Amino acid sequence: MHIPDGFIPLWQCAIYWTIAIIFLIFAFRWGRKNLSEKNIPLFAVLAAGIFAIMSMNIPVPFGSSGHMVGAAMVAIIFMSPWAAVIVIALVLMVQGIFFGDGGITTMGANILNMGVAGGFVGYYVWKGLYRPYMGKDGILKGLGVLGKRKWWAIGIASWIAIFYAACQAAIEMWLAGTFPLGLGLFYMGGYHAMIGVFEAIITVIVISTIEKVRPDLLAWNRLPRANADDIVPEPSEPREVASK
Repeated sequence: MHIPDGFIPLWQCAIYWTIAIIFLIFAFRWGRKNLSEKNIPLFAVLAAGIFAIMSMNIPVPFGSSGHMVGAAMVAIIFMSPWAAVIVIALVLMVQGIFFGDGGITTMGANILNMGVAGGFVGYYVWKGLYRPYMGKDGILKGLGVLGKRKWWAIGIASWIAIFYAACQAAIEMWLAGTFPLGLGLFYMGGYHAMIGVFEAIITVIVISTIEKVRPDLLAWNRLPRANADDIVPEPSEPREVASK
């Protein structure tokens, strides 16, 4: 999914870089407010792990590559897509500058695809499917469609995040004249649909392991406990309207 230098015209790269910088400004503001000595080590470990899984590339026709991303995982752990933007941006900078994996001019587009799209889509799909809240008993619960399927919600959100990010990258390269749209979506979407299965499994394993070993590091365990009156379950059956 790393777009190399030369695949996108410089004027388009400038647009992507400008948008990416705006997101990075808001992301680092979030980081200054929310990151502490307690969770920075986890932040660093996740960045190192994501660097490793991104390095396992599968060549995709037309010159790009397919790999896992991990943006949804970071966003869910910290319950903020801004965390994913920071982690992915830092990883992409190291890869692009020191290892030649992904371009410098196209780094803005890569940040938007993997960090912004991956983080925001993954987090809000999970939040929409699960609708998390902290019960009075201190256990995370959900009111969404998958409210009783926390791990399914996390896995599905991770899969959708990487699939969407890959399709967004294909559209950008089509706009640049590098990919034909149909084949670009077919290859990028198809490859990452398969890769996304492994990403979903790894995301569930990592988050479930953290919950067992260090639950205090998961942001959802710092949510305020809800009162019974605050939770309004959706009606199981539609109510009949009384006839006048």
